[in-house]
This record gives sequence, C-alpha cells and structure tokens, in this order.
Amino acid sequence: MTSPGSVLPDEEKLDWLRLIRCDGIGPVSFKGLLESHGSARAVIEALPEIARRSGRALKLPSEASLQRELQAMAALGARFVAMGEADYPVSLAAIDSAPPLLAAWGSLAPLSRPMVAIVGARNASALGRRFAAAMASELANAGFTVVSGLARGIDEAAHSATIGNGTVAVVGGGLGNIYPPQHLQLARDIGQAGCVLSEMPFDWVATARDFPKRNRIVSGLSLGVVIIEAAARSGSLITARLALEQGRELMAVPGSPLDPRNEGSNKLLREGAVLVRHAGDVLEALAPLVERPVAPPRRPVQPRFNFEPPSSEAPPTPPFASTGDPDQNRLIAVLGPSPVAMDELVRASGLDARRVQLALLELDMSGRIERHGNGMVSLL
Repeated sequence: MTSPGSVLPDEEKLDWLRLIRCDGIGPVSFKGLLESHGSARAVIEALPEIARRSGRALKLPSEASLQRELQAMAALGARFVAMGEADYPVSLAAIDSAPPLLAAWGSLAPLSRPMVAIVGARNASALGRRFAAAMASELANAGFTVVSGLARGIDEAAHSATIGNGTVAVVGGGLGNIYPPQHLQLARDIGQAGCVLSEMPFDWVATARDFPKRNRIVSGLSLGVVIIEAAARSGSLITARLALEQGRELMAVPGSPLDPRNEGSNKLLREGAVLVRHAGDVLEALAPLVERPVAPPRRPVQPRFNFEPPSSEAPPTPPFASTGDPDQNRLIAVLGPSPVAMDELVRASGLDARRVQLALLELDMSGRIERHGNGMVSLL
C-alpha cells in the first residue's frame, strides 16, 4: 500500500484499478496480495499461480475496458483516490474492508472534515424528513460533513439540506449509473461543494447485494451514525451493524411505536444506542471522538445489539472438503461458523502468522471463508 500522504503514480494506479476490477479479488484480498507481493504489477504477474492455488478463475479486465472507464471518469470530471493518498479519508482507511480506490465526483474538501452519517427509511414520513433535514443542517453548520447513501427519504432530506455545506453521497452503483435515476440532478448539485463516491466500475448498475457494500463505506467514513425511522428489517439496520463492527458511535432517534417505520430504530435504543432528540445530542456524543484519530477497535465489539430474530436451530456444520493445500486444510479444520480472530487461528493451527495470512487469502478468494469486522473470519 502507499505510505500516508503520498501520491500513487498514474501507472501504478492503473495497475491497482486493473487488479481491483478482477473478478474474485475484493478489498481485503487486494490488501493481502499487495502485502505479500509488494506491488499490484507483481500480483498481476503472479495471478496464474495465485488462481491455481486458490482453485478459482481470476480474470483480469482488458486494457481497453480500463481505458474506457478512465475516459468516462475524465469526461465527468471525476477522479480516483487511492488509499494512502492525502485525499483518502483517514477514517475510512481504518476499516478492514476499505476500498483501495474510490471514484470521486466533485470537491474532496468535505472528506477532510469530521463526518457523521444520517440514514433511515426510504418511505420516510414527512416529520422524519423534516427532522433529518433540520439535524443535518445544524450538524453541517457545526463543522461536520453529513454523509448518506443518496437513497429516497431520509438520505435525500439530509443531502438536500446540506448541499451548500458540502455533503458526501456514497452510491451503490457506478458514477455513470446514479441510483435512483431521479436523484441524478441531486448528485450533480452535491458535486458543487461536496462529492459523490463509488467503489464500483463507472457503468455498474446497482443490485441489491451492492447496497450493504455501500453502507460499510457510509459508516466507515463517519465518526458516528444516526438512524432516523428504520423498520425491523431495513438497510439502515445493516448500516447500524456495520457501524458497531467498525467501532463507530451508534445513535438513533425515537419514534412512535405505532409506526412500523420506527420499530428497528426503537429496538436499537432499547438495546443501548445513544438516544438522539436533536443535533446537540449528536454533537455531545461525538465531541470526544473529533480530536481522537479513528482506529479499528482493539478487540471485537461485543454484540449488544440483536439484528436478527432468534433461531431455534443451530447452523449446520459444513462438511470438510480438502483443498489440496495442507495449510488451507489445517485452517478449515479449526474454523467453524463462529468468527474467530487471527491470533486464535495461529495458536489453534500451529502455523506461523504469515502462513495463516496467505492461506486465509487463498480461502477467501476461493469463497470458503467469510470476513467480518476487526479481522475476524468464519467458515462458509
């Protein structure tokens, strides 16, 4: 990875783009491969052997497709920001799954200020929208950048109220396919003083699976997340869970128990989220964090919050299937459905830390394990 504050040369940035656009390589495996090989170019050259060891086809995008993406970015007036560069948000870089490259459209200045996320229901009530707009405006006037996901409802209200202050919108698709389409003008307006961010290819059309990925960036950018009107099963609760995994402050606005749009947010409050009545409560909760550098939690966050209904059945134990690699097989034998930390795997497997890291990287790329916050992993 680049050293903090440095500038990644254009040629190397193109190698990063080619590697992160490769099917089967995500942000965590990208960082692991760079650490083990030294550079993206070295990883690209070693990719056939990496694919053989992981048992997964790893297809690089063509140079022509990358050039088309770069040309489309330039035509829009957007640019890529690499992890480690001065403009890359420090708070986002601290999470395990930070995107190596962010496509940014607009002004990057708001990314240097302390950030707070405001998210909530798409089918928000008129009162909820008004509350979100008022709170966002007060927080922006207090020096915070308001972050949200450009969705309808609460997100839209928070962005619209802070366009002049420089708000940040994170989208699930590419910058060339703003979703929802009716928010294209809102995205253009945001770009005047703020910016729109994406980790996806320029023309990527957002699907349901892309929004949780977007949500981890929304919470990762922020010191804290405010939930306004969230149903029992909603994307906002995914953002809440991710915020806890990332060690962020979780806050929620209480609502009428007669409105199902408040069921999820009221449940968060019952289980320990900070109760928010107005912007002053948010400022009070975040004040100790503003001057303190953001870093990943030292230990796994204890599960204070129950995001799923209880199940009477224990998850089935996955059958053991040999991978053909002794180190991978040893890790599979000691892994289970419950997340465990890296140092536990080192002790249980008898392998040194480097061999565990390489084996986990290959298991991740072959789809055998799941990554969790704080470096925790479990067997799929």
